[in-house]
Amino acid sequence: MKMKHEAVLSKQILRSGTSIGANVNEAQYGNSKADFIAKLHIALKETAETEFWLHILQKSDYLDDNMASSLLSDCLEIKRILIVSINTAKQNNESK
Repeated sequence: MKMKHEAVLSKQILRSGTSIGANVNEAQYGNSKADFIAKLHIALKETAETEFWLHILQKSDYLDDNMASSLLSDCLEIKRILIVSINTAKQNNESK
């Protein structure tokens, strides 16, 4: 039963984690600045979901504290990059 739960959680984090990159990539080919910003927002939401699943994996002891801390730190860095990118894109969009 534990393996089944681990597989379900692993699939969730794989889906949300890979969606971040997919949406950032899609943003680069957006039709407009607004489309670019919207795709980055989706990537940011997926980052928050990934962070949620990492916390679940840590609290249920599927990840040890060191691994969880490392992954959560990476997730937070991605979140910061996305927030700065969104804010910069919005500022650039308003100044035009």
